Order: sequence, then C-alpha cells, then structure tokens
Amino acid sequence: MAAQGHEANAPTAGEYIVHHLQHLQNQKQTGVVDFSVVNFDSLFFAVTLGMLTCWVLWLAARKATSGVPGRFQAAVEILVEMVDAQAKGIVHNAQSRKFVAPLALTVFIWIFLMNAMDLLPVDLIPAIWHVAGPALGAKDYMRVVPTADLSITMGLSVSVLLICLYYNVKIKGAGGWVHELFTAPFGNKWFLYPANFAIQIIEFVAKTVSHGMRLFGNMYAGELIFMLIALMGGAWALTATGVALAIGHIIAGTAWAIFHILIITLQAFIFMMLTLIYVGQAHDAH
Repeated sequence: MAAQGHEANAPTAGEYIVHHLQHLQNQKQTGVVDFSVVNFDSLFFAVTLGMLTCWVLWLAARKATSGVPGRFQAAVEILVEMVDAQAKGIVHNAQSRKFVAPLALTVFIWIFLMNAMDLLPVDLIPAIWHVAGPALGAKDYMRVVPTADLSITMGLSVSVLLICLYYNVKIKGAGGWVHELFTAPFGNKWFLYPANFAIQIIEFVAKTVSHGMRLFGNMYAGELIFMLIALMGGAWALTATGVALAIGHIIAGTAWAIFHILIITLQAFIFMMLTLIYVGQAHDAH
C-alpha cells in the first residue's frame, strides 16, 4: 500500500514501514506523550475484542453442562482451572479471588486475542481500509494490533495499578496502607519515613511501567518483523533473486507465524500472572 503522497509510485521499504506504523488518529501527535490524541484503530480493535472475550465466556457459561463436556466447554474449563490454580497460589484471600480469578481469566483471553491480530496478513485489513477509509473521509492509516500500541498496554497496566490500590485500602484500611507507605521496607522510624515513601512510590511506578512496556515491546517487535517479511514478498519478480525472495517470504512468514503463536500466548500469560502477583502483593502486609 502506498503512503499518502506516493500513490502514483510504489513505496520504498522505509515508506511502507512508516506508513504501516501510523495510527488512525484524530490529530497529529505533538510529543512523546499527548493525551489529546486518540488512536481510533487501537481503540476499536481493543473494544471489539474485549466484547468478543466477554461473549465467549458468556457462551461457555451458558452452554456448560454437568455431563461429558464438548470440545469448547473442555477448552474453557482447562483455562478456568489453570487460572484458578494460579490465583489460589498467589491470592490467598478467598473472597478476593471471586473477583480476581475471573478478572485474570478475562485479561488472559482478551490480551491473547489482541496479540493474535498480529497473525493476520500484514496488508489485509489496511488494504480494505485503503479503499474504505478515504471514502469515509478518514485518513489512510490502519494498525490492527492493539497491544503494539503503548497507550493500550499502559492503559491496561494502569488499570491493574488502580485495582492494586483498591485492594491495599480494602485489605489494610486507609490508615494501615498509609502507615505501610511510610514504614516499609526499612522500618518504623521517623527519619526513615521519606526513604520508605520514596521506595514505595518508585515500586508502584516501576511495576506499572514495566508491566505495560513488556507487552508493548514484544508485540511491537513482532509486528515490525512481519512487515519486514512482507517486504520480501513485495519484492518478488520473474528473476532468480525475485523468486528467491518470494520463496524466502513464504518460508520466513510461516516459520515466524508458528513461533509467534508461542509469543502471543506467553505474553498474555505473563501479563495475567503479573496481574495476579501485584494484586497478591496488595493483600500482603510488610
């Protein structure tokens, strides 16, 4: 797909990648952090896949039977048992697990589906939008992997932070949590209060940033590799080099897609486990 301003000619490799890394936005971003910018493509796919996740879980609960389960029910039961076992080992409060375990299951499936968008052909949905977008008066940009968007992954990690803060207050009480902020980890001495508080705030910030950045970095790198592989296929021609590139495109694309299935699953699992760990830490008193 040609970048804007280059429709008449085939784009260069750099133009192709730059175009595919542009979001469908309401306005041009003016800095590294610009809260007035909305990435409509990431938001649309994230919300749509979130609704799909809820529908799948609702369908599984609706069709659940006490008899011999079908394949769909068996697959969901395996996931539920896996998440529940992890939750029991990390969050020891049975009352909290009634919310935390379903939350972790939803997070795992939702992030897996968002990651799996990377397995679609790189130019499939952007090519459709190349025709539909300008016809609707929108820009010719479209990215389909929500977790390759830092605003989405950081939004998820900040949501986990808010849940952790909620459980800190719920389990320890507002006074108990404030007391912990100033007395852990170095002890309950007035001259240690500033250091304790600074360490606690740094810990919250570091966990939140690393939680979102880890998922973003892995999925962004995976998306970029798929683009590079797509360039190999786009360079094919009826020459020895062109045929070699076309064959290499098929082999590399297949190999990377198979390996990427492991990555998208692992990243969803890691995000879910870190969510459970951080919520579990909110239940523990220092």
